[in-house]
Amino acid sequence: MKDYASSDLRNFAVLGHASAGKTMLAEAMMACSGRIGRMGSIAAGTTVSDYHDSERKHQISVHASLLHTEWMEKKFNILDCPGYTDFISEGLGAMRVGDFAVIVINAAHGIGIGTDASWDYATHFGLPKIVVINGLDKPNVSFDDIVADTRAHFGKNVFPMTIPLNVGPGFSHTLDVLRNELVTYTPGGTGKYTETPPGALSERVEQLHRELIEFVAESDDSLMEKFFEKGVLAEEELRAGLHKTIQNQVFVPLFAVSAETNVGVARLMDFMAKYGSSPLDRAEVPAKDASGVAGSVQLSQPEPVVYVFKTMNEPGVGELSLFRLFSGTLKSGDELRNTTRDLSERVGQLYLLNGRERIPVPLLRAGDLGAAVKLRDTHTGDTLCAPKYQVVLPKVEYPRPNIHAALRLRSKGDEDKLAVGLATLHQEDPTFHYRVDEEVHQTIVSGQGEIHLQVIVERLARRFGVTVDLEEPHIPYRETIRGRGDSRYRHKKQTGGAGQFAEVWLRVEPGPRDTGVEFKQSLVGTNVDRVFVPSVEKGVQTACKEGIYAGFRVTDVKAEFYDGKMHPVDSKDIAFQVAGYHAFKEAFQAASPCLLEPIYTVAVTVPEDFVGAVLGDLSSRRGQIMGVESDGHFQIIRAKVPQKDLYHYSTVVRSLTSGRGRHAEEFSHYAEVPAEYVQKILAERAKRNGPVAVEK
Repeated sequence: MKDYASSDLRNFAVLGHASAGKTMLAEAMMACSGRIGRMGSIAAGTTVSDYHDSERKHQISVHASLLHTEWMEKKFNILDCPGYTDFISEGLGAMRVGDFAVIVINAAHGIGIGTDASWDYATHFGLPKIVVINGLDKPNVSFDDIVADTRAHFGKNVFPMTIPLNVGPGFSHTLDVLRNELVTYTPGGTGKYTETPPGALSERVEQLHRELIEFVAESDDSLMEKFFEKGVLAEEELRAGLHKTIQNQVFVPLFAVSAETNVGVARLMDFMAKYGSSPLDRAEVPAKDASGVAGSVQLSQPEPVVYVFKTMNEPGVGELSLFRLFSGTLKSGDELRNTTRDLSERVGQLYLLNGRERIPVPLLRAGDLGAAVKLRDTHTGDTLCAPKYQVVLPKVEYPRPNIHAALRLRSKGDEDKLAVGLATLHQEDPTFHYRVDEEVHQTIVSGQGEIHLQVIVERLARRFGVTVDLEEPHIPYRETIRGRGDSRYRHKKQTGGAGQFAEVWLRVEPGPRDTGVEFKQSLVGTNVDRVFVPSVEKGVQTACKEGIYAGFRVTDVKAEFYDGKMHPVDSKDIAFQVAGYHAFKEAFQAASPCLLEPIYTVAVTVPEDFVGAVLGDLSSRRGQIMGVESDGHFQIIRAKVPQKDLYHYSTVVRSLTSGRGRHAEEFSHYAEVPAEYVQKILAERAKRNGPVAVEK
């Protein structure tokens, strides 16, 4: 294995909206560099990075795939990320360990919600950006229009470094603004090209070259002075200034390519090798020491510090942990401390990855990316470091789930396998959540989209042998009261020997919303021994948990135990529990019971063209529109919507917006169910669980 200095590493995430051509761009880079003999295709399932079963089945990227190659004596660590927001955790993990972001825009489709999200996340992680306009070999595309849209959307500092000359089928010529050359690519997808002077196009390319010089000069006071003095910068000064302008994010280079035909990719790689970020540009990263005190990790320090950005299970290998080494040197067999979980780990065999290909290596140096097998209890987001230098690197903050479903096992007896499978998949993918909901008696899984949950179900079947179906989760309705009620319930049981006797006088009234059940006693005199108060309360709580009106939990009720009667022999704990239970049910039924439903706050981000369609759909879902606000070229619609009407809403948003919208949801409060929906809910509940027993 060739040994690379940190300055010769280029770690970058390839990001963008779904179907922008990210995987094919990575494939073209591998072909350009000679890493693969010929390019594969998405349709045939033969690309280097999309090799998992789920990726071949759905013909989309599901995992962030780590690839590596060499170009101009620089090592490229390429992180090919999914475009679907269902798998946003993959892109976030990649950006956590990348040094810059390559954001791909499809020339035919334009800027999508995924483009915007990629840009925002890259900015959040402080990553410099390179924009790639892809698909310029397709008919009816306009490079000038897409560049204008990109600059209007992301800023005037987005600047084209290459200009396509024959856009459309047969695209093969570009103008190189930096080198003042006409570049002609040979057919066949090899990425090879020839260079000639621009000829009649020299005036156009020189004008762009002058604009480029001005961009660079504006980022540096000393260069600005030279520019004002001479009206021009020397080529050496221009090239030296470019790297700095990109790092400061005052300049975003844009390249014109066709990834499928491998046109324009080689010059993009040239630029990344010469001017792209290296680990030296992030030589210090924040961390906390063992006591939680803020500090940092220096690239130059000798002790290894590792951040695990992804874990996955590979057939024939077992669990594979993908990581970045932020400092030091890491060797197979090293003993490290997992400071996230406070345990020791012995590092197994180290690998470099190219999709499914694994190349064993004896060691990795600071700044590099790699993988290790059989780490005992290390998961996504964990920090590993030398025992004598213990720090914790900050984890990625992942978005909340926006789709939920209930799991139904096809085969009884698979409960244990299901529990293991769900726990393992959550450890691998932090955006996948699950819980066993005791209130609705279902296992609820949550994720970032419908495809995300489909892939989870496929993994459960393939890896753990558990077949499940997804169904709509039951809604955790609640019961409460509108008025006051009173009961005087006597429990008397005589079956020979000691009997049971208790009489409970109880009144109820509505409590403030979201306060649960408040129980108190106001007994006076000696009619009831105070020792029985907890027994009555236990009976009340049992009734509340079971439900009275429709079999749902009771909430927002004040219950007062104010009097009663007891027997010197037959009164006991169980008797007052039973009396309290039935007294509460009687009083509740007399107090105008009603149903409450969970209401969620929803924020839908969509292009302006789709606002009307989304507003109409929200209204049909009993949504209360709270407002619409502008966020760049997108509009954010905020609304309050009942949980019942949000099942598969993420899929609906994508359908309404041609895949360009997304939504986030969060529980807000409980509100009374409108009268016209109550009978339907009661009928559904009775069909599922049988009718609720009503006290005579």
